Amino acid sequence: MLQISPAPFHSILVVQTKFIGDLVLASALAKNLRLAFPGASIVFLCEARFESFVIAHDIASEVVTFRRDRMRGTSLERGKELYAMVRALRRFRFDLTIDLTDSKTSRIVTGLVNAKTRVGYSPSERPLRMLERQPANVFAKPYGFDGQHFLYRYLSPLEALGIELRAVIPNLQPLPMETAKALALLGKHHLRPNAFIAVHAGASFEGRRWQPERFAAVIFEIAGETGLDVVLVGGPDEREIAERIVARTAPSVVNLVGDLSLESLLAVLKQARLFLGNESGPMHMAAATGTPVVGLFGLTEPSRWGPVGVPSISLQPPMPCACMAENLCRAPDPSKACCVWGLEVKPVVDAVREVLSRTEMKLEHAI
Repeated sequence: MLQISPAPFHSILVVQTKFIGDLVLASALAKNLRLAFPGASIVFLCEARFESFVIAHDIASEVVTFRRDRMRGTSLERGKELYAMVRALRRFRFDLTIDLTDSKTSRIVTGLVNAKTRVGYSPSERPLRMLERQPANVFAKPYGFDGQHFLYRYLSPLEALGIELRAVIPNLQPLPMETAKALALLGKHHLRPNAFIAVHAGASFEGRRWQPERFAAVIFEIAGETGLDVVLVGGPDEREIAERIVARTAPSVVNLVGDLSLESLLAVLKQARLFLGNESGPMHMAAATGTPVVGLFGLTEPSRWGPVGVPSISLQPPMPCACMAENLCRAPDPSKACCVWGLEVKPVVDAVREVLSRTEMKLEHAI
């Protein structure tokens, strides 16, 4: 194993090729790296659609991007994308790489970049296959600092490098310009800050999306009981889900699905009284702004992927559940199982009530 030099690193690559929730959690790693090496250039390798968000919120100094659709395309498309990616990375002359993705592709990238210090996980979640090479020469525990949450997996390289953990919880605040835009947008719909619930009914996989009619039932009950408004948020590909909810709720529900950039979404989530939604990136974004969360989980363990740093409740149906979508479920893969559909409306309503009650005093002080 490589002995870490006490000399500071000047150019650091963080390989994080996953989704926005992973980038939010990985922002805590970036914060600690900045504190440890104030003058270092920190570069993230991530999907192209996240570039502006990562730069705007100072998660990284620079970003090298890739197209996920090309990496999942033909062999020629994958080869071209990988070549362009590595060529762009090599110009930085990194002296440290940290592979958070822990995949066959990320190991190839790490090996081709070939920094002097290369951090990977041991044991890997994806063991080496025949003829594969492990490029890492510094090994991090899968979950460092005695943590179980994926946040600690992303912080673990600090421990392997002998860097003090100084910032644990992700903290992302909207840009002033985006806050002004969010307040203007809310005003246009006659919504007041801290007086609405942000609801995200989408997710990257159908099985992670709680049924729209159940979201509608919760909205109807909570809005009627508390007088809080409701704002639906999500990406352009989630418009149909939002329309199904709107069709079952009062006209006062504001539908912003597909209308917000990631930067604007963060600003809207910051203004929310509470976030209610599936296990997804917006859930982690809301928590990173300090907004209380009620998160809905299926097979994925909330202890590993739940919101951190804010008042929250994570709900999961009893496991193992009776399979309700045999043509869709691919257990034991949490990303391909539909267990969240087993959650009933009442526990979710009760959880929203509890988090609202638990944070009521805090809200009064803020006002």
